[in-house]
Amino acid sequence: MILGNLCDETMRIESILQVIQSVTVRGDRNLDIKGIAYDSRQVRPGYLFVALKGARHNGADFIEEAIRRGAVAVVSEESAIRRGSITHIRVDDARRALAEIACAFHNHPSVRITTIGITGTNGKTTTAFMLRGILRAAGRKPGLIGTVMYEMGERCIPASRTTPEAPDIQAMLDQMLHAGCDSAVMEVSSHALVQKRVWGVDFDVGVFTNLTRDHLDYHKTMDEYFAAKSLLFQGLGRMEKRAAAVINIDDDWGQRLAGIGGGWAALITYGFHPAADVRADATQFDERGTVFRVSSPWGQAEVRLKTLGAFNVQNALAAIASAGAIGIPLARTVEALRTFVSAPGRLEPVSNARGLRVYVDYAHTDDALERVLETLRGLATGKLMVVFGCGGDRDRGKRPRMGAAAARWADHIILTTDNPRSEDPRRIIEEIAAGIPAGASWEAELDRETAIARAIARARSGDTILIAGKGHENYQEFDRTVTPFDDREVARRLLG
Repeated sequence: MILGNLCDETMRIESILQVIQSVTVRGDRNLDIKGIAYDSRQVRPGYLFVALKGARHNGADFIEEAIRRGAVAVVSEESAIRRGSITHIRVDDARRALAEIACAFHNHPSVRITTIGITGTNGKTTTAFMLRGILRAAGRKPGLIGTVMYEMGERCIPASRTTPEAPDIQAMLDQMLHAGCDSAVMEVSSHALVQKRVWGVDFDVGVFTNLTRDHLDYHKTMDEYFAAKSLLFQGLGRMEKRAAAVINIDDDWGQRLAGIGGGWAALITYGFHPAADVRADATQFDERGTVFRVSSPWGQAEVRLKTLGAFNVQNALAAIASAGAIGIPLARTVEALRTFVSAPGRLEPVSNARGLRVYVDYAHTDDALERVLETLRGLATGKLMVVFGCGGDRDRGKRPRMGAAAARWADHIILTTDNPRSEDPRRIIEEIAAGIPAGASWEAELDRETAIARAIARARSGDTILIAGKGHENYQEFDRTVTPFDDREVARRLLG
């Protein structure tokens, strides 16, 4: 995570007051700000500290610490602070103020770089990596912000969250420009949209992949979840760019979104749906990949993918539509997709000499698990097994649904830990198992490595094993403990 980034230039308090909606201002307005921080531990001398209200902590409780570390100004929703010598700017919405200040501090980098934002429950990462490959093949230099990593030219760091906070996003876009990047592909989470992390980002293209149950511990209802995703599209075309909306109309929520309309200059729909602008038909699947014909506003072409499943056809269509929206020729796009293998931890095969088909996938919702298992079931020549768990301190309602989805397609299920966090792993497994019908073949093994080992020991040549839930993640998160763990590395080692 990049926090409190230094900038080559400073910004005067008086200039900050011109870009935010302040309620009251107390203190010196002529101070020069050297950086922005929303985490008091990242404050350096000369910084502006923005106190955010979170689910567990209130940034106002850390104002004193920020001042001790050198903050010369504070933005908060609190009516007063104790230190009279510090410039205090009170606002109604600290998150919006943070985003507006970050945009101005870095001179609005999204205006100067082609920016594509991708939102939806599933498919964001694969679509982002597909687009990254297409942009490279077209001679462009893309940056990437997403679930797996943040890439700014030659600099690449592991991602701490799908969409970071506003100052981090603006700093990364600025770093991309300095590294010679001309485009940026960004995964945009629903949390980020509600929390205004992408406020002020001027997108050229907004992509909607789908909406299925997830994060209802945060959003409470599917309508609230949809409203959060819709925020990306409400912002399109509201700034300097003439933006395009790329929407999956195979998805009922996508049809609803397309019907609402917005400030975008163009609407490009995609899917298998006969009314889609970018449409797939004549689709063929086998264990080597997928072939389909695409019809689009830019012509028709045969598309060959090394990835499996109808959901990856939809991801490819999203990438094709986005590339077309920014002027990349269809032929170049199709050629780039031909060489695309997979995004890290997305139905990623684990090679072995035992005649087994072993895949690691990030599927952590019932819809995603169902789609992956259905795909593998259609290709399996032997038994199909799945090893998975559910994350702790997250939407509990999806747990039995995931158990039911696994039972519909797998011959045998091994339930294990995912990232239990502060929850009892046994209780999580019990809640998943509640959705598995009587008579289904399943077992529980708390230790994830042992669970994977059991699946491999049980398998015979021709069988398929799906290890689901964690994908690219290289850790397990327990209560107050983070342990190194990578499903892919563990599977390779156990497979010999």
